[in-house]
Amino acid sequence: MATEDYLFIQPWFHPDETWGGFQLGGSNPTLAGGEVSHLFSLAATRSVNSGLPWFVPVVNESDVRRTQALPPERLVFLLKPPADPAHQEAAEQFEADLRRSGRKLGLIVSPGDPLPPTGAWDYVVMAVGHARTLPPFTLMGLASRTLVAVNSVRSRNDYAWAAANQCSLVSGEYLLTRQTALGKPDVTRLKLLELLALVAQDADTPALEEVFKQQPKLSYGLLRLVNSAAIAPRSPITSFGQAINLLGRRQLQRWLQLLVYADANHGAPPNPLLLMAATRGRLMELLAARRTPVDGIDDWGDAAFMVGTFSLLDVLLNLSMADILPQLPLPEAVQEALATHGGPFGDLLKIIAAVDNHDLPSAASLLAQSGLAADGYTEDQINALEWASKIRTPS
Repeated sequence: MATEDYLFIQPWFHPDETWGGFQLGGSNPTLAGGEVSHLFSLAATRSVNSGLPWFVPVVNESDVRRTQALPPERLVFLLKPPADPAHQEAAEQFEADLRRSGRKLGLIVSPGDPLPPTGAWDYVVMAVGHARTLPPFTLMGLASRTLVAVNSVRSRNDYAWAAANQCSLVSGEYLLTRQTALGKPDVTRLKLLELLALVAQDADTPALEEVFKQQPKLSYGLLRLVNSAAIAPRSPITSFGQAINLLGRRQLQRWLQLLVYADANHGAPPNPLLLMAATRGRLMELLAARRTPVDGIDDWGDAAFMVGTFSLLDVLLNLSMADILPQLPLPEAVQEALATHGGPFGDLLKIIAAVDNHDLPSAASLLAQSGLAADGYTEDQINALEWASKIRTPS
């Protein structure tokens, strides 16, 4: 399968680090048309965070028709100045047609391109490095009537700058960067690793309950998660024992894996790593289900889910995987995937990491090598995002 057939869905983030929308991308500037149509025909696409916009690069009317299954108010069409001057007239006519139809429009701006007048476009999209070269009052003036979205945000410093300089949306690469300057790891999270180790060893319920008695915040965090829309119990769960009885040990283990991300900001808005870890875990599980399980790996889907959720522990704990993994008695296949991206789950984790780093050509190449079909990958992405979007942890 040609690598250009793959479609990638990437969340935008608001300055408060909640999801702000979803952008479609591909290994080439021209998106795979069949996969765009397929994505927007899926029920999960219409239900995932139903108030958030979808950002879709378009170059002609055919691209627009492929999005017709989604309400127009949820679509932002992204245009880019044509590289060939011979195509300028056609591009201007296409833009004019979109404006007459009342569509929301975004302009992709590259270094060297003139900035549009404020209010001329609904959104302007540019690299954060480009935005940081602009005079402050220029960016502020543009943002007064146009929403500015910046991508290639690869450090916390870039994120903080964007949040402080009128940028309405940022890309999420910075979430994958360990803050090594902080020095010490998060001690609270180290305590939680002890709990995760007990769960991994299938410890009995009294041993788990004892940890929760010693750490009331863990109990509170777990109850917030299991009462979220992802579980939607008929009546609120108010105790750890109820959580075990409702979920069972298998589901409890999954929620404990996510609990490590749930209260990183100590009462501030939810840690964006929670959504990313949940998405990774569910996506790993769905992708692994398309393969024949490997002999010797018990609970194939659970192991894949664990790889996805634990793949961000180094960022969360500000420790290397080499320091973390010896503290967790994980299955060998999980250890190998997290330590070296090796073993039966390693190539899937490489794909997910490449997408989150916005290295889409590499992700497409890895997908082609893995033999995963484009339509199945599209479905698994949106289903994973929908599953993660149902998790609610109030501030």
